[in-house]
Amino acid sequence: MDENILKKIEETQRLLEDVYVSVEKTRKLFFWMLIISVTLFVLPLLGLAVALPGMISVLGGDLGGL
Repeated sequence: MDENILKKIEETQRLLEDVYVSVEKTRKLFFWMLIISVTLFVLPLLGLAVALPGMISVLGGDLGGL
């Protein structure tokens, strides 16, 4: 009976290690998805902050002649 219990404990330990590896892969995936999502949101905002004043001045200059 003790052998059976030890086998089950070893099996459970192996399965737990497999779950841990899977969870770590999932955590890394979510981390990189967050980094990419934030980057794809922030970079266009920074570009817009740089380009918008120039665009407004060009459009304002064109409309000022009316």
